[in-house]
Amino acid sequence: MTEYELHEHRTLSTAKARVEHLRSFFGGMAATAITAAVIARYQATRRQRGVTAATVNRETAALHRMFVIARRSGLLDSVPLFPPRLRENPPRQGFFEYAEYEAVRVHLPAPYQDVLDFAYYSGWRRREITELTWAEVDERGGVIRLDPARSKTGTGRVLPITPALKTILDRRRAQRHVGQPLVFHRDGMTVRAWKSCWSKACAAANLPGRYLHDCRRTAARNFVRAGVPERVAMVLLGHKTRSVFDRYNIVCERELHEAGERLGTYLRAQQQQTR
Repeated sequence: MTEYELHEHRTLSTAKARVEHLRSFFGGMAATAITAAVIARYQATRRQRGVTAATVNRETAALHRMFVIARRSGLLDSVPLFPPRLRENPPRQGFFEYAEYEAVRVHLPAPYQDVLDFAYYSGWRRREITELTWAEVDERGGVIRLDPARSKTGTGRVLPITPALKTILDRRRAQRHVGQPLVFHRDGMTVRAWKSCWSKACAAANLPGRYLHDCRRTAARNFVRAGVPERVAMVLLGHKTRSVFDRYNIVCERELHEAGERLGTYLRAQQQQTR
């Protein structure tokens, strides 16, 4: 945890949770006793408790990181061999069609409606939205400038204020309290209510199992459908690598139809040549 605090990683709270799970199993063991077989037993134990393979992989990766730090610090001579990673489910492919977005929206309280609207039209990550400050909103320049310190990738980016986003910001400004730096404050809602209102709204809209993050995939797809170059879409969404963007499996149906039409034209030409 010291390294996370030293380097100010934004995932400190997540790391702490992983460490607690690791400590409950490996606590009291000598480092030399932690072998591949023991780690595999940890994997099996966590899976038997219903933990997803992806979560177990992140936890064992944290354990591996601990060993690397210990060796680098001179506390250990070597890092044990780790068993293979567990096979994870394919990346989630959830999207929000416009009608579905509206169906969920109508069941949300007003402050959360604004969060959903911003997510749908920007494709930003949840915390990038809920922690947005007025200092980052440059209305004169017509852009929102994400502070690099708040970005998951550590890189700031610029989001043009479209008419849809301006409408959201106008609503939030009308609700702004004196001295309140956050754009999307909870307007008196308790933390518990804020966390539970999303699942309740999805259930009421008969769309259970949806996530706010689905808006991010939807925005990526909508950018591509609208003809925005993928390089530009990656910049707007904050994807640093092509592989991460491709993981969303965004496919433009227009291009698929064009490919089908081209294939049909080619085959017809081939048939005419053989007659």
